[in-house]
Amino acid sequence: MGDQFYDNILAFTDFQNVVQNDRYRPLPEDWLIGVADVVNSTGALQAGRYKAVNTVGASVISAIMNLDRNASFPFVFGGDGAAFAAPENRSEAVATALAGCQRWAEEEIDLQLCAALIPVRDVIGAGKQVTVAKFQVSPGVAYAMFSGGGIAWADAAMKSGDYSVEPAPPGARPDLNGLSCRWRPMEARNGEILSLLVLPRNNGTDAQFAALVEDVLTILNRESERDGHPVAPDGPSYSWPPQGLGIEVSASHGTKSKFSRALAIIGEQAIPCILELFGSRLKRFDPKRYKLETTQNTDFRKFDDGLKLTVDCKTETIATIEELLSAAQNTGTACYGMYRQDSAVMTCIVPSPFTDDHIHFVDGGSGGYALVAVQLKKAIAAAND
Repeated sequence: MGDQFYDNILAFTDFQNVVQNDRYRPLPEDWLIGVADVVNSTGALQAGRYKAVNTVGASVISAIMNLDRNASFPFVFGGDGAAFAAPENRSEAVATALAGCQRWAEEEIDLQLCAALIPVRDVIGAGKQVTVAKFQVSPGVAYAMFSGGGIAWADAAMKSGDYSVEPAPPGARPDLNGLSCRWRPMEARNGEILSLLVLPRNNGTDAQFAALVEDVLTILNRESERDGHPVAPDGPSYSWPPQGLGIEVSASHGTKSKFSRALAIIGEQAIPCILELFGSRLKRFDPKRYKLETTQNTDFRKFDDGLKLTVDCKTETIATIEELLSAAQNTGTACYGMYRQDSAVMTCIVPSPFTDDHIHFVDGGSGGYALVAVQLKKAIAAAND
């Protein structure tokens, strides 16, 4: 996108370092923060529309990514929305992509998506910061971590109606090439899938919150396989017929009919299923390698002004974490929300099956982060009473 700021951030590979301030760099003042959120996602989740909510949330990242495949930018997936940052000189193209996502979500998925673009200088002027770190999960993929409270402030501003991006005209569509949702839901193997969100409170210090995050991660490392990774070591299972076929057809574009596009997607999904069945590969595509990369490239843990996790762990481990977080909430160090479910789901952006830069967003299979946010709001309200 014409700016090397994000490219120049040195990535870290040990997630325990996510709370180290020296890993983060402030966003330039001539950048924009983009935020988007599915309106009434809780109602959609209660209606069982988990895949639709996740796909609309991920569509924002896909649309911005497709503006320039050669440019990297920081982003974070939030289940029912997303946040990202981009140089201000790309504001027109970015706004057009966001507007297209809103129109597509409304007309194709029957969900309303609100979006906003906020200058970083305005966030700073409101007394908040936006700092960015880069967590390398595999040779081909790194995810952005955000800190400083600026993303949360931007999200609140959007929900208040400020800095709004208006939907594109009827019929407009964003470029969502690569957006897919073809994996089978991943059942908990160790007990339960825990969706967790922990935010700092003003009553505590940065050091106290950092210590709390480190304690949570240490518990998961000690008591869970692979830090609670919800995807099996050898990768997720292919779904047949493809999960979310109708949604992916709506996300695809071109001159062909939706029926033709559906047949093409089914054909694309049949190839890896057949190859895996016979233990074969096709030219440069190796389904076994691709599944292993998928496991490596998932975003099951992140930092977005607070700790966000989707982890597979024992019920006893969850109880230990909840006891720790409850004590921290009582002392004013943090507020938290958690939600338990039987499975996790995955939404993907796959520029090419032949490269290792495909990215995979993980969320709880019964509402995950969106329902955690509801719990967190209640905890914050109770703490402020």
